[in-house]
Amino acid sequence: MEKIRIEPTDVSPEVIFDIENNNFSIRGKSVVTEVDSFYTPLIEWLENSQENLTDRVDFVFDLEYFNIFSSKRILFILYKLSDLKIAGADINVIWHFSMEDDDMKEVGEDFACMVNLPFEFISNAMYPELV
Repeated sequence: MEKIRIEPTDVSPEVIFDIENNNFSIRGKSVVTEVDSFYTPLIEWLENSQENLTDRVDFVFDLEYFNIFSSKRILFILYKLSDLKIAGADINVIWHFSMEDDDMKEVGEDFACMVNLPFEFISNAMYPELV
């Protein structure tokens, strides 16, 4: 399955969906105005990936900020990951947040309550080299 790699911009996050290297992440900020054109291909890719996800997948969200429009699409991605888990994939969500940003941690906790997925919360202060 072809991997997705999207370079970050001032308004969109870096995205890596790479089954071959078991690397799945969305990092940066997401304030895209055309959320459907950005996120729909990602959701469709996940829909088509079920038979290819044979290893444990740690899906990393390391977002410094996202707008309400992106928030809804991120939730759609989490729902799709939940569907994949229900179908047998071993999915784990790793939600990064800054110690200075309680809101981002709370949003992750809210998402965790909405989907049937294990969430691991990691403060970027624990890993200063990632900041």
